[in-house]
Amino acid sequence: MAKELEKVDVVTIGAGWTGGIVSAETTKEGLKVKSLERGPYRDTNDYQHVHDELKYAVRYELMQDASKETLTFRNKRDERALPIRRFGSFLPGQGRGGAGTHWNGQTDRYMKYDFEIKSMTEYKYGKDKLSEDDGFMYRDWGITFDDLEPYYDTFEKTAGVSGEENPLGEKRSSPYPNPPMVKTKTLKMFEDAAKELELHPIMMPSSNMSQNYVNPDGETLNQCQYCAFCERFACEYDAKATPDVTVLKTAEKTGNHEIRYNSNVTEIVTDKNDKKKVTGVKFIDTETHEEYFQPADIVVLSSFVFSNYKLLAVSDIGKQYDPETGKGTLGSHYCYQTGLGATGFFDEQFNTFMGAGALGMILDDFNGDNFEHEDLDFIHGGSIHFTQTGSRPILTNVVKEDTPSWGKDFKDESVNNFTRTLEVYTMAHTGPHRDNYLSLDPTYKDAYSNPQVRLTYNWTEKDNARNKYLVKQCEEILKKMGAKHIDVEDGDIGDYDIVPYQSTNLAGGTPMGDDPKNSVVNTWLQHWDRDNLFVVGSSAFVHNSGNNPTGTVCALAYRCAEGVINYHKDNKRLEK
Repeated sequence: MAKELEKVDVVTIGAGWTGGIVSAETTKEGLKVKSLERGPYRDTNDYQHVHDELKYAVRYELMQDASKETLTFRNKRDERALPIRRFGSFLPGQGRGGAGTHWNGQTDRYMKYDFEIKSMTEYKYGKDKLSEDDGFMYRDWGITFDDLEPYYDTFEKTAGVSGEENPLGEKRSSPYPNPPMVKTKTLKMFEDAAKELELHPIMMPSSNMSQNYVNPDGETLNQCQYCAFCERFACEYDAKATPDVTVLKTAEKTGNHEIRYNSNVTEIVTDKNDKKKVTGVKFIDTETHEEYFQPADIVVLSSFVFSNYKLLAVSDIGKQYDPETGKGTLGSHYCYQTGLGATGFFDEQFNTFMGAGALGMILDDFNGDNFEHEDLDFIHGGSIHFTQTGSRPILTNVVKEDTPSWGKDFKDESVNNFTRTLEVYTMAHTGPHRDNYLSLDPTYKDAYSNPQVRLTYNWTEKDNARNKYLVKQCEEILKKMGAKHIDVEDGDIGDYDIVPYQSTNLAGGTPMGDDPKNSVVNTWLQHWDRDNLFVVGSSAFVHNSGNNPTGTVCALAYRCAEGVINYHKDNKRLEK
């Protein structure tokens, strides 16, 4: 029998960006908050030897343990799903800070078009622009960019984002709190080439600090050293905005916040006397294997996409999506994000062994509806990126397409190209599709006897067409940059492959909206079926965009925190 703990005002499941933001904002209002984090405690003192590529980038020291909990995968629903034994295509984090500890720091905003994608597409191009499946799955988010803009602004000040105004972006309420990062020689090459093509490159909005910075909560972030160890690594210098050096510190300073580590939540418990409420969560202490019940007035699901979906599904909260009938919402709108591009080979050697996770340039000329789609067989697009994140010795083995994958030629090419190749790539939109969704696997269980999540996903013809279009733009920029040889990823993308790393930018499974008939949570991230349950994260997205999702995830978390505070005051369902 589960041991019952002392009741708190709010319990969050996870202590990453979303859980940290909700904890910081609610504890500042005097609420008592406990965060249950299945991973261990870590802080800056544990990252003094973080420049170990084998340990962190290859062996995934900061990532979720797939031997305890994973998911099963299939491309089509008539196939048998098999378990993933090692994460590859995406890398969910665990431990203090979650995936926010090992992120690169790319901090974009979504576009006005993203939040009103269906209505704006149909207004401009007519209803025939969306196919039957698209018209069924695509919809507006229930809020607009203008609704979310103040929360974007709050997060960017918390994270000390370094950036410059985007001429193709939406109106901002204030400038970025820090100037852009250093523009290296390779970035200047990209900028000059893009401008020659009459495009609009800007320095990438970055949560790597361009200078020392103290955020509005009084947390100190230090100037980036351009060490080239960001993605898959923590920052030993507190120069990258992460939850553990910002919002979690803020929450803990209030005296109202506690994080319990090595605590794997297994169930959200519905009130037996009031089916519109939850009473708390059950969790397993992964070190002692004891089961506990944490009662709370409000429960906030603030974990990764799959965990948010899974805890609702195993707790029988919400109606599972059925691709046959199109009914149900839980598990629907799952989307991934493609990131193909072109690689240029140069005679000149560059200092690409130096860099930072979000040191780069970006342009939105081919993103959203910033270009004409009348004669194209897809909607939306993607941002074009050029980054100098740092070439590291184990995983940086760039060779021309016709080079053998082993032997002398491979070694010679790999060594020669180590600092002589530059990549221009896309971060492309993917939309929801009837046959792409999450469900519970009927066969495989996790270490705590719950079903594993089953992912059914494949690329669509529109994903293929969109990528081919965007990759051509990447090739044109590299030509202008003076590449001697260019390898282009312009073939059909085929079936989605879950083995190689592509992106951790996942979306959907618990989509938000203004109508319970087509969404899991409302625009405050409050569950339609349980008044005191909130679900925040990219699982609430209705589709994926052509930009990095973290800024939007965190903006929604600030909105969710405001909703939690207001609900706690009034104890009634929130209105838009």
